[in-house]
Amino acid sequence: MRLAAAQLGRMRGMTRFYHERFFSDIRFATIATLALFALAFWEAPDAVVLVPVVALIGAVTTAFDASYLVFARQYAARLEDELNRAVGRTVLVGAELEAAYLFPLDERKIVTARFGRDFTWFGFATLFYTGVGATAFVFGLVLAMHRLADHGGGWLAAYLAVLAAATVAALAVGLWWFTGGEGERRLRAVLDAAF
Repeated sequence: MRLAAAQLGRMRGMTRFYHERFFSDIRFATIATLALFALAFWEAPDAVVLVPVVALIGAVTTAFDASYLVFARQYAARLEDELNRAVGRTVLVGAELEAAYLFPLDERKIVTARFGRDFTWFGFATLFYTGVGATAFVFGLVLAMHRLADHGGGWLAAYLAVLAAATVAALAVGLWWFTGGEGERRLRAVLDAAF
């Protein structure tokens, strides 16, 4: 029981750390994006070319943070179940609270946003930040296309090809891992064998 309790403490520490990491990454992406837009409008118009890149990196980074949050929550939930069984009653309810208040595990969702009766403020915040990032990406892309067209078709074609490949890859892997449930399926397989 002491070992399980220590691991539970470690997983709770990870959930805290990755929440902090998420907001640190959001702040960085937001400040960098706003700074690039400001720089593009005041001094260096070509700076706008970096806006979609920063927005995409921000999206992938925050999804990475969410993947560790899901990892820590999955393990914490199993540890709580094990400890509750050992004491013969439900005393640890953190996983149940998180499922009800933040987002459920083992359910189809967009990273951490689940629609329907399980929709939460946490899910809204996920969609909000995703929408803001996607909007910055699109505005930056439109402005970047105009800037790069001035430098010749080769620059624009190369930029669009690389950005499209990175964006499609991020979306495809994200859909497979999160929405398709591959990440949580892998966690369940290991946890089911251990508990």
